[in-house]
Order: sequence, then C-alpha cells, then structure tokens
Amino acid sequence: MKVLVTDPIPDEAIQRMRSEGLEVDVKTGISEDELVSIIPGYDALVVRSGTKVTRRVIEAAKNLKIIGRAGVGVDNIDVQAATQHGITVVNAPGGNSVSTAEHTLALILAMVRKIPQADRSVKEGKWERKKFVGRELRGKTIGVVGLGKVGFEVAKRAKALEMNVLAYDPYISEERAKEAGAKLVSLDELLKNSDIVTIHVPKTKETEKLISYEEISLMRDGAYIVNCARGGIVDEEALYKALKEGKLAGAALDVYEKEPPNPDNPIFALDNVVTTPHLGASTREAQISVGMIIADEIINMAKGLPVRNAVNLPSIEAVEYEYIMPYLRLAEKMGKIAASKLKAVRSVKVIFRGKLAEYKTEFVTRALLKGLLEGFVSNINLVSALPVAKERGISVEETKSEAEIYESLLEAEISDGKQSMSIAGTCFGREYRIIRIDRYKVDFVPEGHYIFSLHEDKPGVIGRVGTLFGKHNINIAGMLVGRYGGRGGVQLMLLLVDDPPSEEVLKQMVQLDGIIDAVYVHL
Repeated sequence: MKVLVTDPIPDEAIQRMRSEGLEVDVKTGISEDELVSIIPGYDALVVRSGTKVTRRVIEAAKNLKIIGRAGVGVDNIDVQAATQHGITVVNAPGGNSVSTAEHTLALILAMVRKIPQADRSVKEGKWERKKFVGRELRGKTIGVVGLGKVGFEVAKRAKALEMNVLAYDPYISEERAKEAGAKLVSLDELLKNSDIVTIHVPKTKETEKLISYEEISLMRDGAYIVNCARGGIVDEEALYKALKEGKLAGAALDVYEKEPPNPDNPIFALDNVVTTPHLGASTREAQISVGMIIADEIINMAKGLPVRNAVNLPSIEAVEYEYIMPYLRLAEKMGKIAASKLKAVRSVKVIFRGKLAEYKTEFVTRALLKGLLEGFVSNINLVSALPVAKERGISVEETKSEAEIYESLLEAEISDGKQSMSIAGTCFGREYRIIRIDRYKVDFVPEGHYIFSLHEDKPGVIGRVGTLFGKHNINIAGMLVGRYGGRGGVQLMLLLVDDPPSEEVLKQMVQLDGIIDAVYVHL
C-alpha cells in the first residue's frame, strides 16, 4: 500500500507504517493542483488540518481507499464525496483526552495557588509571600460539566486529589459516573455546591453561553471557573463582571470566544485570571498519540482488518447506498426531534418495516443515535454513535417486520425512563418525510427551524401564537396541526419559522392560554 502524508505528523507514526511494509511518501505544503496530479498513485492519504481534501481531490483519487485525519475534526475533508466513492475516512478521537485533562488540572492548581502571579512577582525582585496565600484542593468540591472523554479523565484525577466530584451530563449513566468517582446531579445543583466548576462539553447551539449571568449567580461566593473546552460556552462578559465584583475568586481560561482573542479583552487586565493560548492538546505525547492512531488505522486497512475510528460508512454497493441514504438523513432528523423533548435518554427501539428491513439497518440506527446525541457529544459520527450510546447506558434494540401501507417504514420508540416518544417516517425516492409523532398523524419534510408544541384544542390558541410571533417579528412560514381523535383534547402543533425563536419567546409562548409546552429544534 502506498501512503501519502501531506501535513506534518510525528516521525514515530511514519516509521510505524514503514515497519509494516507500507510505502510512505511525505510531501507537505503542496497545493491542491499538485495533490490532484499525484493522488491517483496512492492508496492512503494522511492529513491534519492544513490539507483540504476536496471533492476534486477525491474524484482524482482513483486508487484511494482511506483518508486519515491525525486529529479529531474533519472539516477539511469532503466526507460525503469520500463516502460516495467508497473511501473510508478515519480520525483520532480521544488521542488528546489525557493531555487536555492534565492541562485542566494544571490550570486549576495555577489558579488556586496563584502561581503565575507569584512567578511574576519574584521575577520583578519582590518577595510577597503573604500576598499569594492559596487554597488546598483536598476536601473541596469540583463540578465537572460534561463527563465525556476529557471530563471523565478530569474527574478521575480530581478524585485522586481527594476532592469531592459532582458531574452534570444528561447523557451519562450513573454507573459510568461512578467509574470516575463522580456523583451525577443537575446543573443547578452542581453550580450551587461546587468550589470549582470546570467545563468539558462541545460547543453547540445548546451549550453556547451555557454558563452566563444566571448560572454564575447560582455559584458559591468565592468559587472558581475553568474552561478548557471551547470559547463561548462561558459568557465572557458575565465572567468578567463576576470576577470584577468579587462574586468569583478566579478563573482559568484556555479557550476564548474569539481566537486569537483581542489583546484589549478586559478579562486580561484582571489579576485573578490565569490564561493560556488553547494549549489543552498541545503535548508531544498527544501529537504522537493521534499520529499513531492514524498509522494503525492505515495498517489495519492494508491488512484487510476493520478500522475502529471511521467517520463515514464503509463502502457498500451502489444500489444499496442509493436506497438507504435518504433513510440515514431521515433517522438523524428523527433523533434530533426526540432530543428536543427527551434529554436523559435510556432506551431506543428502532423498527424497520418493508423493503428497508432487507438492507444494512445498523447504519440507519447509528444515524438516529447520531441525531439524538450530537447536541451533547462532540465529534459524534456514524461509527462512534453506537458505542457512545452504550457507554452512556442507553439500550438499543432493532426489530424488523413487514410494512402494511408504505414500501418502507422507519419507526423509533425513545424513552428516558419517565417519558417516551414515538416517531415514524418514510421516504419517497430521495425525499424523506415524518408521518407520525406519538399518536398524532403528520406529514412534513424535516428541514428548517421548527417549533413543536402541545396545545388545548379550543378556539383562539393558534391566533394567540401568531400574534406573539408577529410581535417579535418572527415569520411563520408554515403550520401543521396533528389532530388526534375528535374535537377537543390535547393536540400537536408544528410551526416552521424563518428564524429561530429566543428562549424568551418560547417562554412567553408556553405562558399563553391553551399552550402546554413548546420546544425548538433546527432540522
């Protein structure tokens, strides 16, 4: 197998591939035109973030079987084009988890012991021992927001430092939390009872400014905040105010709302803030780790063994690919709808009816899980979705049967242990449609900004909603009422809007006479 490496990776990873008999060429810094001209001669391509693997590159790659991304994100790779050409795309998730966790602990220690300030003082010729009295970690309570790979490692290390560990993660089971020595609690409870709050969730629409004025107001006076996840999860304006006014004793930041941050960011003027330039994964070991993960994936492919970290589907027959692809998209949309209503999912049952049941339905199940989890799990994909679900204590079941009306029908029954949701959909060629939500018959294409609401079936309810949205300059592009039974009772309303509503608008909507609940989801 011939391997082309176009971005710098550790020498150890290159030697690992060569030791297994692979022919490896390293040509970094080449242009797209150069890559297009030489890629036909290679079976594997290894990149980091610098090389753009476009559709043009992929279409020129006549012999390419695998693309390895030495890192997590695959934004620089046209994954859809690769899938269509039967090319497996792999990445290296988890390769930098320990490095980021250790950096988090380093920032915590630097923050509570005032190490940067003391270092600066000594170098200025001062000896101010009384000024830099710090705090012990032993016996303190740390709140870990997000118990994924990095959060899990942070929790384990905090427990080793004899700290009490609280954790908030609606998609983690209590059993998994116990493995890290953490107690699962609500976000409010975590904020109220933690001396240090550390953030380890992906940045999504749901987590943007997750920690803002309201959340900080719940925290203990004199508490600390650490963010080694993504900038923007902690509201910097709210953080600055809390630090300036003395509500918080300090903060440690490795990430920022804008990177690189503006030098005149007022947070940098505060003496109780420790900062680093997004160094969480910047260790020699982490870089070697991700490089070796990709090297092993390339070696497995060369030996005909399965790869473990694929982010797309393996190569399948063209006819099968064409048939199931709309159902993959449908399933992902169904998962997103369920995620808007059910947060702590515990069980998923997927029912395949008709012709669809004859195909590789596991991929459809994985797509549903991806939609269900992607708002809370970073870099989730079709391969990682199933093991991540199982890791989080979610039971997954598939059943197959004949279809009565449609050629194929996809159904999902999803439960959090207290509430459940049932969704059904089908495809007509490339078009996918939702045809039932719980007991309500509907018929819509799940694309765009949707509000799902239950309301009392009585005069004036829909009019009041329209008036509210008009007041806030939100245009209703479409409306669908899924009615069950006769007149009266509780009915389902779907609103397609041109722009996403604010939390305040949704809150006002629920307060309207006749409205029972309302959730927004971008499909």
